[in-house]
Amino acid sequence: MKQHVKHYSIAVIALFAIVIAGAAVFVYSGVYNIGADDHHTRPVFALMQTLRERSIHVRSEDIQVPNLDDPQLILKGAGQYAAMCTDCHLKPGMSDSEIRPGLYPQPPNLSQVRVDPKDAFWIIKHGIKMSAMPAWGSSHDDPTIWSMVAFLQKLPDMTPEQYKAMVAKAPPDEDMDMGKEDGGHTHSHGGEEAQGHHQGEGGSMEAPEQEDAHSHADAHASTAPAKSMDGYTPRAAPDAEAAAQAFHGALEHGDRTIVLGLLAADATISEGGSTQSREAYAAHHLDEDLAFLKQAKVVPLWMGSMPMGDTAMVASDSRILTIENGKPVAIRSKEQLTLKKIGSAWKITAVQWHSAQVETPQ
Repeated sequence: MKQHVKHYSIAVIALFAIVIAGAAVFVYSGVYNIGADDHHTRPVFALMQTLRERSIHVRSEDIQVPNLDDPQLILKGAGQYAAMCTDCHLKPGMSDSEIRPGLYPQPPNLSQVRVDPKDAFWIIKHGIKMSAMPAWGSSHDDPTIWSMVAFLQKLPDMTPEQYKAMVAKAPPDEDMDMGKEDGGHTHSHGGEEAQGHHQGEGGSMEAPEQEDAHSHADAHASTAPAKSMDGYTPRAAPDAEAAAQAFHGALEHGDRTIVLGLLAADATISEGGSTQSREAYAAHHLDEDLAFLKQAKVVPLWMGSMPMGDTAMVASDSRILTIENGKPVAIRSKEQLTLKKIGSAWKITAVQWHSAQVETPQ
């Protein structure tokens, strides 16, 4: 009996070793095509789908759902969804986007599918590995995430006109401040190296009044040199990052012409739980941002990008040093830009800012 058990154990160990060796050969051979345009076989897809759904459900089942019928919560979520989600998950009346056909697995069309609130909260907060779904919890608090969940419960029943009207009514920034006593803006728009990009001969930072705003901005977007930041080496979309740096530099130096020239006509600007159109931003908050950044010092920490054909995403992280009520204050600011190549220039179609006060400098 002991001899039989011994032989059985040896056979199991040998089989286990063969499986490991086979898996190692398969992985290192590179025979598996990791390309998103080469889809999984049906059994593999079914396995991955089941794994994903069970993983999410097990981790979300104990989440306590707040009141999702609060009109203000839903309204806030509408602005968040418009700024962050439509390229992948679409909106009423939108059948496709430039980025969506290239994504695998294909994101669900949330304008037609209602997601379980617990699962939706967990997914938005934590993201999903090996997909295009980011973990928004790293830059958004739980109430903001719940606002998106609340809006998602209403979205499938909306017409395109109802959706547009609700997004237009999303609360303004002044109603969604970042906890600052003075209600001021605290986001970062770039780094010190970007500042020289908008200086002409003799160090002038003024944009020529006669020059067309779009052509002037295009020149900056195409000529701004790449910037190296801690924690980031090779850049995936250098032209898009150059446009982002031109945007940062223009904001820091009060150049309205270049800022607006780099924003696409249909661009949206999202901060503190609200979303604005390009026109609304230009009419109000742009001047506040220019005034705030004029007296602040911006220290770039990190920048990275992801190209997607004629679109790209550029993310950055910065530290702002400023003075409030006579005391030095440090602010950590995260930014995500979505850009699209229009003609020969990159234009910003969506801006997302999230800021929070960190340690107070000595």
